[in-house]
Amino acid sequence: MRRFTFPSVRTAQLVITHALTGGRTRRSLALMGAGIRAEWRIYVFAIGASALFGGLTVAVSQVLGKVTDTIVVPAMNDATPAGRAWVGGAALAAVGVALALSVAARRIFAGIGVANLQARHRRAVTARYLELPMSWHRAHPTGQLLSNVSSDVEAATGVFNPLPFALGVCVMIVIAAVALFSLDGWLAVAALSVLPVAVLVNLVFQKYMSPAITLAQQLRAEVADVAHESFEAALLVKALGTEAREEARFAERTAALRAANVRVGTVRAFFDPIIEFLPPLGTLLVLLVGTYRVQGGAVETGQVVSAAYLLTMMAVPVRAFGWVLGELPRGLVGHERISQVLDARGALPPGTRPLPGSLSAVERLDKSPARQPFGRTQRPAEGLAVRLDDVGVSVPSATGDVNLLKGITLDVAAGETVAVVGPTGAGKTTLVSLLSRLSDPSRGQVLLDGVDVRDLIAEDVTGAVAFVSQTTFIFEDTIRANITLADDDDPHRPTDDEVWAALEVARVADVVRALPLGLDAPLGERGANLSGGQRQRVALARALVRRPRLLILDDATSAVDPEVEQGILAGLRAGSGTTVVMVAYRMSSVALADRVVHLESGAVVDTGPAHELIERDEGFRDLALAYQREAARREEEA
Repeated sequence: MRRFTFPSVRTAQLVITHALTGGRTRRSLALMGAGIRAEWRIYVFAIGASALFGGLTVAVSQVLGKVTDTIVVPAMNDATPAGRAWVGGAALAAVGVALALSVAARRIFAGIGVANLQARHRRAVTARYLELPMSWHRAHPTGQLLSNVSSDVEAATGVFNPLPFALGVCVMIVIAAVALFSLDGWLAVAALSVLPVAVLVNLVFQKYMSPAITLAQQLRAEVADVAHESFEAALLVKALGTEAREEARFAERTAALRAANVRVGTVRAFFDPIIEFLPPLGTLLVLLVGTYRVQGGAVETGQVVSAAYLLTMMAVPVRAFGWVLGELPRGLVGHERISQVLDARGALPPGTRPLPGSLSAVERLDKSPARQPFGRTQRPAEGLAVRLDDVGVSVPSATGDVNLLKGITLDVAAGETVAVVGPTGAGKTTLVSLLSRLSDPSRGQVLLDGVDVRDLIAEDVTGAVAFVSQTTFIFEDTIRANITLADDDDPHRPTDDEVWAALEVARVADVVRALPLGLDAPLGERGANLSGGQRQRVALARALVRRPRLLILDDATSAVDPEVEQGILAGLRAGSGTTVVMVAYRMSSVALADRVVHLESGAVVDTGPAHELIERDEGFRDLALAYQREAARREEEA
């Protein structure tokens, strides 16, 4: 039996499944029950305030009936003292004030409950995004992921706005039913006859609403994805003049979303008026039956007034349940879409073994008393020894598994600089991503200092291994914040001296000094006020300031001038003792490496110093010539 647990950021690792199972009724009850359990303290107050509202509403009917029989009717015969009218008015006012306070309390606590549930969902989904590997993210559009944490979360929690009200006013239904039967059985039957009709109407509503809501939520994600692509590709769209095409593509998705929303609104437009019509219909039945009962002397006029008022008040719980039933299809669809993320497979299981020689952040500070910046006078960091033992990576496809890497066996000594080269699609990025555990191999082992990377504590891997990709990301923040990725009050944040030293090694310190505010200079969205090469060098400095023991460069200097790139690589070799594994496309960069690994079709063709491979490896020789021709072409264009 699958166990459902409401998402919590603190228990995300322990959750077995979030998907709801069973029929629609069972899933609806599970969704509502899980939400109430997650915020049970808040909902105790919300439902309690709603129950108080229900009880006070019935009390108003009783006070009104009593006032009618003892004050209003006698007043018509001039038999009521003036003082009694004030008493009746005071009684109604007191109950009315208490009623208003109960409404305010119910709405406040219900609002807090919904906000807390949405926060839980968003934190759980975001935490899962961080746990899932890059292969999963590549298979899911960004717009869909944004929709999961925005509109899907709102849909999944929308039912919890009216739910406390509906549960609380159950007290009203029970008390009102008892009061009606105590007044007269025929009046009670007439009043309560609308409830079975409401249930029947809801069954029909659910049948038509669920598929309409499902389609609308999916289209919201598609619209968000198209919009995100258009924003990201703004430069491309402007440069190639494809604005009309993008506008048409967006209009097509929004038109489909509009049609889906109209369909949802149409279904809801039939349901809501029927629910609103049922209480007045019941009141009409009560008055009709009550007229005959009063004429027969079975009841008094005040009792009919009380019964009619009670039924009028029962319109409130009927409407409240209508609101809940109206939100449930959307809530189930939203929760299902969130569950697809929370239950996604592929998250890399955390290891438990420490990396040999690794230190905690506090210990690293203690071991560096002078806090000397990177590349200066401190003892060089000890590089990591890397070994790939018969490593293979396979991914499923429509025609079967595709081997991206096969039988890779490779040793990289501590402090060595290795260049990985090969034609497009050879598996270079796949290979280097294994070293920082962005993904795991399908077969074989990746060892860091003799320990399988899958067994290592995640913090030790991220603390010792730095990965810099070709596509750099710059936050819309200051230079300092982009380099340190730490808050101002973080005691382990790199010092300004360390930041400047990393910038020097990355050959971007002069650029930062030329900015009006230096390290405090704000960068635009994705570093729009920097060139492509400058963004890459800032990203490199971000990695260097952490003093990694293993630095992985996945064509991380492709936008940098060749002369600057050589200076960066020379600085890395001279300064730190860090092991460097780089995917390179320039022979000037490849020549600086201690050893070259030639990949082709996911397998190692040859390995050795560049000058030796030129002599014995024909494929590498052709690749080197192609690299040289491409470098010359780029220099001519520049």
